[in-house]
Amino acid sequence: MNILDPITVGGVVFKNRLMLPPLTTGYEAKDGSISAQSRAFYTRLAKGGVGYIVLGDVAPIPSFAPTPKLFDDSQIESFRLLADNVHAYDAKLGVQIFHPEYDVDAINLMFANGQQDQVRTRLHHDMQHFVNEVTEDALMTIIEKMCACAVRAEKAGVDAIQIHGDRLVGSLCSTKMNTRTDQFGGSLENRTRFALMLVQALKKAVPNMILEYKLAVVTPKLGKGGVDEADAPLFATWLEAAGVQMLHVAQANHTGNLADTIPPMGVQPYCFFADIAGAVKQAVSIPVSTSGRIIDPEMAEGLLQAGKVDMIGIGRPLLADPDWAIKIAAGKAKDIRRCISCNECVDAIMNGSFIACVVNAENGYEEVRMISPAKVKKTIVVIGGGPAGLEAARVAAKKGHSVTLFENDIKLGGQLNIANVPPRKSEIDRAVEDLAHAIHCEGVTVRMGEMATTQSVLALAPDAVIVAVGASNFIPAIQGIDGVNVRNAWKVLAGEQAVSGRVVVVGGGMVGCETAEYLAEQGCQVSVVEMSNKIASEVGMTVLPTMLEFFKDHAIAQFTGHKVINITADEVICENQDGQTVKIPCDYVVMASGSRSVKFDTAPLTDKGISVVEIGDCRQVANISQAIKTGYEAANAL
Repeated sequence: MNILDPITVGGVVFKNRLMLPPLTTGYEAKDGSISAQSRAFYTRLAKGGVGYIVLGDVAPIPSFAPTPKLFDDSQIESFRLLADNVHAYDAKLGVQIFHPEYDVDAINLMFANGQQDQVRTRLHHDMQHFVNEVTEDALMTIIEKMCACAVRAEKAGVDAIQIHGDRLVGSLCSTKMNTRTDQFGGSLENRTRFALMLVQALKKAVPNMILEYKLAVVTPKLGKGGVDEADAPLFATWLEAAGVQMLHVAQANHTGNLADTIPPMGVQPYCFFADIAGAVKQAVSIPVSTSGRIIDPEMAEGLLQAGKVDMIGIGRPLLADPDWAIKIAAGKAKDIRRCISCNECVDAIMNGSFIACVVNAENGYEEVRMISPAKVKKTIVVIGGGPAGLEAARVAAKKGHSVTLFENDIKLGGQLNIANVPPRKSEIDRAVEDLAHAIHCEGVTVRMGEMATTQSVLALAPDAVIVAVGASNFIPAIQGIDGVNVRNAWKVLAGEQAVSGRVVVVGGGMVGCETAEYLAEQGCQVSVVEMSNKIASEVGMTVLPTMLEFFKDHAIAQFTGHKVINITADEVICENQDGQTVKIPCDYVVMASGSRSVKFDTAPLTDKGISVVEIGDCRQVANISQAIKTGYEAANAL
């Protein structure tokens, strides 16, 4: 495959064309140095065979942002340790240098003085106006700091510098943000002047390093901080002439919603930036890469064969499976665990945590989580074929145990088989497909359509039993709940119950909101009733805007702060927070009031000395992430 072919950039040979594009991980130490967690993550990627790793958002100044920083010589050693680890696997390491689009010194002082409210006010102001208020002298100082950062990176053994063409650099390039009237504003030449001056300064500061530029492109619908799509090819030629040796073409952001650059499932098509990258590639002679919803090797290979790009950036897919290159080289591309674009990794960063992939329990914990071969091979029974049970079966079998899995349904996947029904959610199917494929490859015996009983389990003489029987939809004791017009959200999504006309969904959590979307798409007139003051509280920050836009476009009514008191044949009677009665006309009512763990009688097993552990929702109702992690941990402990 072309994806495994070497490529020469600036006289340096990269072993293949797989690239980890810049990501914010949240793994770094408090001062921005490379922590053990961060080093373990990137080292694991290098071990998996990726040819080029770029550390995202490396700041040349001390700031409060949770990104890597390289502003002091004392931090060089942590970067050197990482470079040595990455080089041990013949991968190249780059750092993406950026400067925030705000007055870092002023905001740091406010932080030091405990002026949190002023920090928020200043940030809100600077994100829009700093690009126009920063002085020319300050811009020259910023270039000096970025060059000093690059020199430190070179001392650490880093191979490449990538200039972040969004953030401050992109804001200056932008027609939407830059209103300056000096040499850095107005025409395209002026707006890109700072970027080109930075390129020239870096060429002088670190002439022996590869110089790359992230070409952030503002499309007609998305982005602010970058050059307009129509100007991107021309600007690319200027960058090449100035000495840039590689371009990474990607969606510009600066909108406050990371979903613009890292879109969740169903929001953007696959390979959504490939055509724009291809237009840039036609204008230059240096290598071009792109990223954005490139889910599997077939997509990646297709872009290379079509001449759209020279390298492939895969971010979230490498979180899901760091062994892309190894598996491709071994002819086992079908064994790759694919990203489902759920964006929980991105939302974790937005919530102040660190990235951790939903489908890969080891991601974010590479230093401490790894599957170890079993010292004593055992007979293991897994009860339940949802994501928790499938992951437990996979890990247990991979350790060398003999595993039998019971699933009382005629298909694997559990709740994922209804989670994939609402609008934009069909990509969840990849999780089920990949888990089912994995347990088949590991030799797990699957007893489909068979409910596990004490007798059938004991007949296998197991050493341990993992219970993963999931949860069920909770139906509260409300007057009228047994009415002929009342439906179960899970059964509606499964196609077992039908509704039409005016529908009230009771419960505004994730299941309730997604059910509301599904029914609105079917043509129903939908209202959502939620006891709390907010709907969709579990929905991630990068996913929520699309959901709320759908609600608006489909006129889905929201009754937050309302408690259902009674259900009749033609209305739902609620009480609002002021104690007032509110009546909502309806033809059907769909209950989505949360889940409750399903219980499995384990006493007959434990009475015989068999080790039993519960995982997933039957242990504690949560989400797919917890299902996978508890399944992994329980099986790996055997």
